[in-house]
Amino acid sequence: MQVWEKQFNTNDKEIVGLLYKIASNFFVSRYRKQNIAAQYINSLSLQPKAETVEEELAYKELKESYEKALARLPDKQRTVFLMSRIEELKYHEIAERLDISVKAVEKRMKNALEFLKRELKTEP
Repeated sequence: MQVWEKQFNTNDKEIVGLLYKIASNFFVSRYRKQNIAAQYINSLSLQPKAETVEEELAYKELKESYEKALARLPDKQRTVFLMSRIEELKYHEIAERLDISVKAVEKRMKNALEFLKRELKTEP
């Protein structure tokens, strides 16, 4: 696209080199942008900022409840849940790693989410 936009008058041999240079520059530029984005994300604080002592206490209680509920999850469901949420794997990747079907991963994930929802349900 850049060659066409600039309307270079070159022969076929020169255009191949030019295309390689454009591709190389594009790759380096994209790599730099991804690095900057990753550095920015890493610089963000992952701890929520509580406005009040009550909110901080509520957060700690919820976190403890979550960890306890996670510990009570059946092993197969916990494995699938953590691979999906922590390792950010897609269902087909989890299925490959665990040597099970994608449907089995879906069912385990559904059951895990239902269990956690039930365990963490708070009264309004």
